[in-house]
Amino acid sequence: MVFGVLGLLADLVLPIWWGLASTIPILYIAWWVAYRSEWF
Repeated sequence: MVFGVLGLLADLVLPIWWGLASTIPILYIAWWVAYRSEWF
């Protein structure tokens, strides 16, 4: 859910190539948020 929201926000705010390039950091942030909130 975090990944979807951040990915959509990046696609709307950033140009297309920056949106695609930001997918990997967004994935890392989403994993970190899920890990810190003890979803795993």
